Amino acid sequence: MAIIKKKYNVEGIHCGACATGIQMLVSGEDGVKSTFVDYNTKKAEIEYDDTVINDEKVAKAVSELGYTIKPE
Repeated sequence: MAIIKKKYNVEGIHCGACATGIQMLVSGEDGVKSTFVDYNTKKAEIEYDDTVINDEKVAKAVSELGYTIKPE
């Protein structure tokens, strides 16, 4: 098991509620230990177990809300 902490750029956030929604969604994904999404900087920091979830799965979950997330 490898815990990774990674920063992402988030596109499409229009308000603080958008950031909170993404944060809640990602936090609920299997393997995710912590998530912080900053509306002001349009960045996210996600700590996760890479044996359970990866960038592709995170991006897919976020895209279902209508946003784009990419590793920095």
